[in-house]
Amino acid sequence: METILLIDFENFRKNAENVFFAAHVPKPIWYTYDFRGLFQKVLNGTHVDATIFYYARVTEHAATAKKSKELIQNRRLLKQHLERQGFRVITAGHVRGQQVTNSFLGLHNKLVFKEKGVDVRIAIDMILCVVDKLVQTIILGSSDSDLQPAITEVKRRGGTCIYLGFESNSNKGIAYNCGRAILIRDSEILDFAQK
Repeated sequence: METILLIDFENFRKNAENVFFAAHVPKPIWYTYDFRGLFQKVLNGTHVDATIFYYARVTEHAATAKKSKELIQNRRLLKQHLERQGFRVITAGHVRGQQVTNSFLGLHNKLVFKEKGVDVRIAIDMILCVVDKLVQTIILGSSDSDLQPAITEVKRRGGTCIYLGFESNSNKGIAYNCGRAILIRDSEILDFAQK
């Protein structure tokens, strides 16, 4: 039986960018980041048969056509970069623009983009992989609490879940539910950005 690493890219990106921000370092261009080096260091001694990145499809939004095109192009470059490093990429769900108004935060009719559906695809894949006996161990690179029921079901069906999180922003509930956690140090996140 295999061990697979499942990464929710948007969740990873947000947590990693918080690390860069806290260190006063510019965030990396993600399609140049050394993901392979990072995971080899962090998971040293843990054999991983396959790594799968999940992210949502970006579609052009009329109000921000230029920014949408830039995001779409960056996603294409990211996909090529990840595949060159030997990873699988699954596009699931979509990124949707929403008008947000929050006078408390000073946001007046601001367009924000939110990812929808990626966690559902990850949860389905987690359960199917264990039910079909394709994998024994899932290393989950997501801090999304919506995945808690999938973790519980994987364990109920005889699989093992390991949480891969960030030392500066780990999800203690997921770590507890998985029973084992591997935390990426902030210094490790910074070390693998292309200089």
